[in-house]
Amino acid sequence: MRLATGLCLLMASLALYSQTATFHEDTLHGRRAFVLENDRMRVSTLPGGGFIGEIRFKSPDPKKNVNPMRVPHYQTIDPYAYEIEKHGALYGTGMQRRLMSGYMGHFLCFPSFGASSPSEFALDYGQHGEALAVEWKQDKLETRKDGVTLVYSANLPKTQFRVERTITLPADETVGYVEESVENMTMFSRPVQWVQHITFGPPFVALNKTFVDASVAKTLVMGRDEERPGATQPAITASTWPESKDAQGRTVDQRVFSGRGGIWLLDKSKPKVWFTIYNADYNVLLGYIFPSAQNLWVLDWQENMRVTEKPWDGKVVARGICIGDSPFDGSGGLQGAVKTGSALDTPIFDWVQARERRSETYAFFLAEVPLGYKGVADLRIGDGKITITERETGKTISVKSARTF
Repeated sequence: MRLATGLCLLMASLALYSQTATFHEDTLHGRRAFVLENDRMRVSTLPGGGFIGEIRFKSPDPKKNVNPMRVPHYQTIDPYAYEIEKHGALYGTGMQRRLMSGYMGHFLCFPSFGASSPSEFALDYGQHGEALAVEWKQDKLETRKDGVTLVYSANLPKTQFRVERTITLPADETVGYVEESVENMTMFSRPVQWVQHITFGPPFVALNKTFVDASVAKTLVMGRDEERPGATQPAITASTWPESKDAQGRTVDQRVFSGRGGIWLLDKSKPKVWFTIYNADYNVLLGYIFPSAQNLWVLDWQENMRVTEKPWDGKVVARGICIGDSPFDGSGGLQGAVKTGSALDTPIFDWVQARERRSETYAFFLAEVPLGYKGVADLRIGDGKITITERETGKTISVKSARTF
């Protein structure tokens, strides 16, 4: 009996010791990629634009190893390599051209979210800011027995900011820990929008099968202001979650992918906010956890084969959870957001002071769920784990998370 017990302990120790996390360069859908992986999970991020294009389980089971992140139906390139004469016919020549040339998965919208102004676009400053349009370079790599850490960054020459991201993947967890910073390189304070555009795509995104849960306090309904017929800004009212009434009075279930998006104000009563996404046909739940102080807004962007211009071609199916300090651009990009100021008494932009460096930490995680999963009613962090409570059943799933973030 003692021998058997000793062998079990030895085998458990060897299994723990054998868990590793590694880094290497590879390609992801034809693009150069930085890859972090352990025995259970793989994360790929692209130097071209800083896109996180892959977060997946490593498994022989196709119901489990699906990549939830959006990968376009067309071949992408590094956005900084875009040339209008060479690539205009492939990716378009409008404001979104650099974004669409490299769009994949999760990207940073900074220092603006939404449209650029005509004068900005004339200087090749396009949709969703500059961070997605430049090369991110590896600054530091640290491999340890308990995990691997990648630090990579980018200088933004047009807007005079510097952005940096650190991703840590432990050897024995399915959690990626991220520290992200922005630095104002000028000697004056400036308004900004800092938004993570986290985009999911097929096969994980499918009509009436993909569901998002989140720590939502209110949702926004935008419609006409009948009392101010000449108003340039839409009327904004609050509604409930997850079922809401749209501007036409129809009941909308905001959890399900339907092709119609929305705007959510998250619950600031707790230090963290979160969202999760799953597809009823897969055994995968992907979640993100953010500090609430800097991330109160979500734009739930949904596209279901409506846009026909290049390179969309009526083929794009995608759902983007855009989470950060702004849900929309007001009217007229960042300038419009500044003019609008706030919605539901909550600002829709922020400031970075002169020479200031600001940082935030967040995490993403994978959890295995059964087919027919009901969704997430609650998510809690503590005691070295992320505890997920299922809707309707009250059953819980735990994901090891030993780090503070």
